[in-house]
Amino acid sequence: MKAMEAPARQTLAVLRSPIVTLRAAGVRYGPLQALQGIDLTLYRGDRLALVGANGSGKTTLLRLLHGLHDPAPLQGERLAHALSPEGRPCRAAMLYQRPFLLNLSVRWNLLVGLWLQGVPAAERAERCQRALERVGLASLARRRARELSGGQQQRLALARAWALAPDILFLDEPTASLDPGAKREVEALIGEFADDGVTVVMSTHNLGQAKRLASRVVYLEAGRLLADLPVDRFFRGAELPEQARQFLKGELPWTT
Repeated sequence: MKAMEAPARQTLAVLRSPIVTLRAAGVRYGPLQALQGIDLTLYRGDRLALVGANGSGKTTLLRLLHGLHDPAPLQGERLAHALSPEGRPCRAAMLYQRPFLLNLSVRWNLLVGLWLQGVPAAERAERCQRALERVGLASLARRRARELSGGQQQRLALARAWALAPDILFLDEPTASLDPGAKREVEALIGEFADDGVTVVMSTHNLGQAKRLASRVVYLEAGRLLADLPVDRFFRGAELPEQARQFLKGELPWTT
């Protein structure tokens, strides 16, 4: 029994190793305090959903965790942790509600992304093909990307991100503009990537989506982090502050 416990503890330690830590972090844009006093650690293997009203700071927090903010508006600390004893930094990819696609074929949208990331030429074609097969777009490789449906475009954006072998996938309202069928397809792919070990951080207004995909939920209001709980405890609601309970019950107009 003891011989089996040590590897299990080691595996758990790897899975719960920190990737990004925020300490008293804030972001200010001129007179606007977009985030303030944020204490948050993102761990390897997390499926983290950021929820809250419009203007609560979800996208700003997503960008802060990603490291996209310049030092000037940043307050407090952002610490990025290495993912290996050799000090390899984590690889991250970000997906937006409306993905930016080049006016090129589906295939070339992936190949250009791989080239920009320095992937050797000998690997690009194989990675591209595997990624398109993964999201069900291999048969559309020669079609212009901007001619795809909204759901297909988002799947292409996911393929482009997955082809880079990211450790973290940041998603900003990834299904907000999609019809129900396309939303289910994209959610299924996100869930598969998470099952493969990719850490997922997602902002969403869709509480059902957070419940389906997240293992942990952060609630933001007016730039402050008011709750950070495992998904089951968040949706039970007993530990939430009043504002978050109101949001959870759907009594605020922006929860639709």
